[in-house]
Amino acid sequence: MYKTLLIVDDEDLDLEAEGLTVIGFQQYIADYPKKNEAKTRIVNLCDTEHYLSKGYYCSLLAEARKHKVLPSVRTINALRGFEVNLENSLGFRLPAKLTEMGEGPLRMVVFFGWVADPKWQKIARQFFERYPSPLLEMIFLHKADGWHVSLKRIAWRDLSADEKAACMDRLQVFIESVWRQPTSKKRARWDMAILVDPEESHPPSDEGAINRFVKAAAKVGIHAEVISSPQKGEIAQYDALFIRETTAINHRTYQLASEAEREGLIVIDDPSSILRCCNKVFLHDAFTYNGVPSLPTWFAMSDSDQEIDNIEHRFNYPVVIKIPESSFSKGVFKAANRAELKDTLTRFMKDSTILLIQEYLYTEFDWRIGVLNGRPLYACRYHMARNHWQIYNHASKSHHSGGYETLPTFEAPRKVLDAALKAARMVGNGLYGVDIKQQDKQAYVIEVNDNPSIEHKVEDAYLGNELYMQIMSEFAMRLEKRGR
Repeated sequence: MYKTLLIVDDEDLDLEAEGLTVIGFQQYIADYPKKNEAKTRIVNLCDTEHYLSKGYYCSLLAEARKHKVLPSVRTINALRGFEVNLENSLGFRLPAKLTEMGEGPLRMVVFFGWVADPKWQKIARQFFERYPSPLLEMIFLHKADGWHVSLKRIAWRDLSADEKAACMDRLQVFIESVWRQPTSKKRARWDMAILVDPEESHPPSDEGAINRFVKAAAKVGIHAEVISSPQKGEIAQYDALFIRETTAINHRTYQLASEAEREGLIVIDDPSSILRCCNKVFLHDAFTYNGVPSLPTWFAMSDSDQEIDNIEHRFNYPVVIKIPESSFSKGVFKAANRAELKDTLTRFMKDSTILLIQEYLYTEFDWRIGVLNGRPLYACRYHMARNHWQIYNHASKSHHSGGYETLPTFEAPRKVLDAALKAARMVGNGLYGVDIKQQDKQAYVIEVNDNPSIEHKVEDAYLGNELYMQIMSEFAMRLEKRGR
C-alpha cells in the first residue's frame, strides 16, 4: 500500500485534501525519509519555475529517497522554456479548433492530464503523457510560421479558486484510477519505443500484433512502450526504436529513425533501409546491376512522344507505371494504350523527375517473403483484390484487398526464397517484406518493403507468437552486441 503526500510551498499550507496528507517543503526535508515507512508517492505542487527552486529540490530529493514523484526532475528540466510549433512538430497534431481562435493567445490549465473543455482533451492528454506533471499551463499563440504552444509547470499558488477545486477533483480521480501501485516485476534490461500512428487507416501492424510485440519484448528483457508523438530529443531515452508506422523519406519516420541512429539506438527500420526501400528507382537499379531477377523496367524521364516511342519499342500494352516513392499499391497505375500512358506520365511527371515503366505480368497472387537479418521469417501468398489487378484496390469500399495464405518458409519454392534473400541483401540487414511474382518456375522480385505488414492472424498465422519472439530476439541480440 502506498502513502500519498501532497507537498506545497510552506506559505500554501491552507490546502486541504480529503484522505491525503498535505505538508510543506521544509517538513518534507526535515521529517523524511522515515524508518520503516510505507512506500510513498509524492505529488509536488511547489513552484518549480526557477532552477534549484524548492519544487526542483522536492522532486530531486524524492527520487533520491526512492519516493515515486510527480513531476520527475527530468520533466521539470524538459519544460524549461518549452515551446513547439504545432504545424512542424514531430507528432503533436494541430487541433482543428485553433483555426477558429483568430490569433490567440488561448490559455488553459491541465490538471493531471485533464482540461475543462473536452475539445482540447486529446492534445492535453498528449502533453501530459510526454511530460507527466500535476499542473501544466498551455498557451496557444499564432506566430508568423504558424501556431505555437508554450507549456510550463505551474504551482498551487498560481491557481484561481475554481481551478483549485478542479485540481482537487482530478487529483482524487488520478490517484484512484491511474496512479496505482506498480507490480514487483523484474526490471527490464533495455527500453524500446514502438512507433505507431493511431490515425493511420492501414498501419503495418494492427493492435493485436502490437500487443504481442510488447509481450515478446518483455520475455527477452526489453520494456517496450508504444509511442505516437515523440518530441525531438526524447527518443534518446530509449535503447531501441521499432517503427510500426508506414515510412516515407520526407516524413517524420525517416527523421526519427535518423535521430535515433545518431543517438546510438538499435533501429528497425534504420534510415538507410527506409531510404532504399522507399525509392523504387534505387531498388530496380540495384536489382539490375546485382543480378536480382526482376521484371524488365524502363526509367521514363519525360512525357514526350519520343519517350513514349521508346517505351512502346520495349513493351507491349498494358504497361505498369510506378511513382518511385509509394507503398501499399498506391502510386502504381496500369496503362492499356498510348493515350492512357501519355496521360499518366503527364500527371505524375510534375512530382517526380523519373517514373518507372514496367512489364505487366498478371498472376493470381504475389509472394511476400518476410526476411529478418538475411534469414527467411515467414511466407505469404497475397491474392489479388476482387475484379482488380493488384493486391489492394484503394477505390473499392467492400473489397479493399484480396485473400491470403500463410505458409512455413520451407513450403515456398526455392527460387522464390533465393530471390527474396538476394533482393534483401541489396537493402541491408533489417526486417523486410520482399514481394515476388512467380510464373512457371521463374521468380521476379517486384520490390522490397522496409516495414512489412505484420498483422495478427495474417503473417503470424503459421508461426504464431514465435514470429514476434524472433523479431524481439533480434533486437535483444543487437542490444547485447552493442553493449560489448
